[in-house]
Amino acid sequence: MSEARPIVMGVLNVTPDSFSDGGAYSEHDAAIARGIELVRLGADLVDVGGESTRPGATPVSSVDEQARVLPVIGALAERGIQVSVDTLHAETAAAAVAAGARWINDVSGGLHDLEMLGVAADASRRSAVSFIIGHWRGIPDPAHVRSDYADVVSEVVAALAERAEAAVAAGVDAARIVLDPGLGFDKTGAQGWQLLAGIDELRALGFPVLVGASRKRMLGEALAELPASPRRPSGGGAPAHERDLATAVVSALAADAGAWGVRVHDVAGTRQALAVQAAWSAARRGPASPARANDPQRVNDAQRASDLPADRITLTGLEVFAHHGVFDFERAQGQRFLIDAEVAVDLAGAAADDALARTVHYGELADAIADAVGRDPVDLIETVAERIADVALGFDGVRSATITVHKPDAPIGRTFSDVSVTVVRDAASRAKP
Repeated sequence: MSEARPIVMGVLNVTPDSFSDGGAYSEHDAAIARGIELVRLGADLVDVGGESTRPGATPVSSVDEQARVLPVIGALAERGIQVSVDTLHAETAAAAVAAGARWINDVSGGLHDLEMLGVAADASRRSAVSFIIGHWRGIPDPAHVRSDYADVVSEVVAALAERAEAAVAAGVDAARIVLDPGLGFDKTGAQGWQLLAGIDELRALGFPVLVGASRKRMLGEALAELPASPRRPSGGGAPAHERDLATAVVSALAADAGAWGVRVHDVAGTRQALAVQAAWSAARRGPASPARANDPQRVNDAQRASDLPADRITLTGLEVFAHHGVFDFERAQGQRFLIDAEVAVDLAGAAADDALARTVHYGELADAIADAVGRDPVDLIETVAERIADVALGFDGVRSATITVHKPDAPIGRTFSDVSVTVVRDAASRAKP
């Protein structure tokens, strides 16, 4: 039973021949707008793909794929959105990382392009990029000629263990590897359900597990006995775009089974299902875990730490004179407040391009903090700290903020050197418009 909400990966297909959305986001502006919307709806990261891997899809060159995805990845990354690139091509993966992607999602696990492991290793070492290793036996075959498993769970687990070992040997940080059982990739629907039922065996390898069941044919097959409806007068399995409710159910069950993440098209529906699952799970655990029970949508601290950039900008000892305090004389006379602010922001792009636009201007950050502290008085420095955190998270690219407010002249009737309050907030916890 999982105690932490899985990461929600929102699918963004920048392709004209996607099986699920009909190329609705093949234009860059539409794709960028959709990526922003996915985050607004609750996606933790956006998975941008420029080549369909559906059966019968036309292969796309790395050059054409990059023309589709790089402008979208760059635009989303500049807005501080966590982005992964869904690609089979090492050249595209490298270019996507340079554009701001912090995840490489290769459904072949590096088997399609033998240069992929080297690219993933370099990105892991230089930019703390994570590598999602999928299981496949090739482009999906609708006839299931390659779906001849004696024991699909043990064979997929063994194959992914081998790919993870190869990735680590190539130099990929083991802490940044995620495994995906590859539902629909040369697996029948029945085999896909067996893999989901056997997720514990995959988790036993020690790596996070991503479940990508969204709108897959296995869901349509599971719904085949449904009665007719106005949208399906003859009954039968639901077409791809009508499988979102079934996907949300799988997401909730995957969360209960301990999945690290779910890859979905319908983010809003999945977030609702996960909230219900988390509330139910918290109730099963009882009152011994009140912190989790009170916040069913939170991602645990370890998960957040692995997904946020390790880079930091720190501003300490910023002095601001303001009129906060519980006592009337504090508000009337005012006093000094010292502010320490540490923001997590990916600095790889700024360093590579020597570009101020790709980092946080600490002078502007200092001015914004000073303005926030100096405005309307409040009773508590806790409130001041929360206000500053919200301001810091408003800067493009900032994924988390650690704010400490010091009150060295506080009216305390004993000798002391300082009193302070520290809050830690991330972009997921910030109220969305």
